Amino acid sequence: MLLRNRLLSLNLPSFLSHPPSPPSKSLSFLFSFDKTIAYSTHKLPDPNPRVSASRAPKQPLSEQARFAKTVLFLPPGVDPQEVTDEMILPGSNIVLGPYAGHSQIKEVEFVKSSGRAKDCPTDDRPEFAILGRSNVGKSSLINALVRKKEVALTSKKPGKTQLINHFLVNKSWYIVDLPGYGFARASEAARMDWSSFTKGYFLNRETLVSVLLLIDASVPPQRIDLDCANWLGRNNIPMTFVFTKCDKMKASKGKRPDENIREFQELIRENYKQHPAWIMTSSVTGLGRDELLLHMSQLRNYWDQ
Repeated sequence: MLLRNRLLSLNLPSFLSHPPSPPSKSLSFLFSFDKTIAYSTHKLPDPNPRVSASRAPKQPLSEQARFAKTVLFLPPGVDPQEVTDEMILPGSNIVLGPYAGHSQIKEVEFVKSSGRAKDCPTDDRPEFAILGRSNVGKSSLINALVRKKEVALTSKKPGKTQLINHFLVNKSWYIVDLPGYGFARASEAARMDWSSFTKGYFLNRETLVSVLLLIDASVPPQRIDLDCANWLGRNNIPMTFVFTKCDKMKASKGKRPDENIREFQELIRENYKQHPAWIMTSSVTGLGRDELLLHMSQLRNYWDQ
């Protein structure tokens, strides 16, 4: 069955409130929420799927390929004409390409904290910046990725991290813990400092591979998150939406996480012709951990060329 038909034929009542639109206007999710959690324990897609390297003249995009380019994140080296469902990482819109490789974290060490972008490490190793609203679960995600407690400081006080923190992974690349934005208890001066030095980091950091923008799936879309995403997009800074707290299946207040994710995606799509990469995670259950690391590996390996 064609990829488009497979995706649109899924019974996703929790994600689709109306019949699917044509591919160019569709915003269907690839997996139902329940299926994503069940699938996360299954074998991941082949990290080296067969991707055509043919240099034959380009053919007009098929309906399936146009759908893939609109809804899916296609990494370098992937022909949209040849995307299959086996190439899509569970619980995401991310296609696994030929640059995906070793993603296991064997060791991690704290390197330094910097108050200014120009004080960050200068050894040219690739890095992923983790950014999000205070109390989004940023430190918890970092600890879950490296599978070590308290690698990043976890605090019940939003805004605890107010420096640029570099963690060296496998002696070859960095995870960068950035200050959370929107913390109400910080002084006005601290909030202004955050804006200036963090934006300076994004605009001048040549070793930045991608920003992992964390979005709390347990609450409705927040204007501050949308503004941050749109600022990154306007400045052509690569990003992946990482939805956190997806283990909370039932809504304590308001909508369920899957409904909040769908609403956020619809708002983001108003400003993006091609949807950025996104993935569902939980630092409690480990949902999405391995898939996110695979995604990071393919971006990192392409950057390393």
